[in-house]
This record gives sequence, C-alpha cells and structure tokens, in this order.
Amino acid sequence: MIREADLTGKNAVVTGGGTGLGLGIAGALIDAGARVLIAGRREEVLRKACQELGDQACYQVLDLRDAEALEDFVEACHMQLGQVDILVNNAGMQNNRRAMDFTYQDFTSMFDTNLIGPFLLTQLFAEEMLVRGKGSIIFISSAASHIGITNTAAYAASKGGISAMVRTLASEWSPKGVRVNAIAPGWIETDLVKESLRRVPERRAMVEHRCMIPRLGTPRDIGLAAAFLASDAAAYITAAEIKVDGGIGASL
Repeated sequence: MIREADLTGKNAVVTGGGTGLGLGIAGALIDAGARVLIAGRREEVLRKACQELGDQACYQVLDLRDAEALEDFVEACHMQLGQVDILVNNAGMQNNRRAMDFTYQDFTSMFDTNLIGPFLLTQLFAEEMLVRGKGSIIFISSAASHIGITNTAAYAASKGGISAMVRTLASEWSPKGVRVNAIAPGWIETDLVKESLRRVPERRAMVEHRCMIPRLGTPRDIGLAAAFLASDAAAYITAAEIKVDGGIGASL
C-alpha cells in the first residue's frame, strides 16, 4: 500500500454501518488501518457487525430522524474515538412507489433520514474538523440522482439534494482543510437490493444488460472507493462525486 492511502491512526464514523454498504465501507476503512465507529438504529445488528469487523470497530446507536439526539451521539463518538478524522454519511432509506402514490409523510420521512439528518450530523462533526483544519467527509448519494428510475421520486430527490449539498459544503469548507465528496453507487448486491430484484426478476436482467461491467456491484466496491476518498491519496479531490455503478449511468 502506498503511504498516502494508509489510514493507520485515523478515526472514522460510518452511519448505517451495521449492514450492506455501511458494513462494506467500515470493513474497507479498517483494512486500510482506521479505527471505525459504526452507527445505526438496531443495537443487536451493530453488535453483530462489530464482532465481524474485529477489534478496530465499535458502535453507537443512532436514529438520524431524532435531531435532538445528534449532539449526544457526536459527544459519545468523541469519547470513544477521540478526534474524528473521517465521517461517512451512509445511512438512508428507500421507498419505492409510483409518483402519484407518494404522500407528504413519505417525502418528509425520506428527507429527514436521507438529507436533513446527515446534514445536521455533518455540521456537528465538521465544527471540530474545521478547528483542526483537516478532515474528510463522504456522503453516499445514488445513481438514482443522475438517471431516471421509475417509482423513486422521493428517494431520487433526496439523493439529488445530497449531490448538490456536497458541492456547496466543499466550496465552504475545503479552503479550511475539510474535503467533502460523494459516492454514487449503482445496483449493489445488498440484502435490500437482492429482495427488490427477487420481486421483479426482469429488473436484474435489465440492470446487468445496461452495466458495462456485467454484474451487480458489491459493498466492498463502495468501501474501497470510500477508503480512497478518506485518505491522503485523494488530498486534491473535493466536491467530487464518484460513480461506482459499473457504467450504468452512461449506457443506453
């Protein structure tokens, strides 16, 4: 491993880190040398994930929809880790239905979890990073914010908001040493995606046909991209959104 890609001595927080993409991201950061705190709503899931990840992992329970609990969560992270060098905003939700069937509650719930909660949490962690003049913040957006995917109006809108917010935060904070980037996954083989494709078998064939790399992605694919963006190997990269989607966003 080249020296700049080594995360030894770095501390990271990964939201939604107990399963799927978050677990893959946490594992890749640990493999690169970081100590990682994973966060999520289900303590048993987090405990099991930490057993899988090993001694470099710990956890805190977090519900991003509870804005009043965020300050206590950040304080707990600092008590467990010390300074936080890397924040990965991965936690999110999805709600697939026809555009005409979305309700006000559907939209507000999606934005609370996917956009507003991550923004408020990022503010809290960024405050200390900006004082130190160093940090890496990574948001997980989605291919859905770049291509039209039916039945995802609220989800795509929330992820499009992340894409725009990343560029704005980077413009404000990168001159002060804090880089802000995003990763836009395509179809990644998590339990949620596998269940979705099981319900609609023809969709998997469509996805693999459109991908330039004819397979679904893996959580590890996303984790490796996150480890790169978190490291000094990406020291001159900010306001970027890396598409880890097998090329599906550029194909017909």
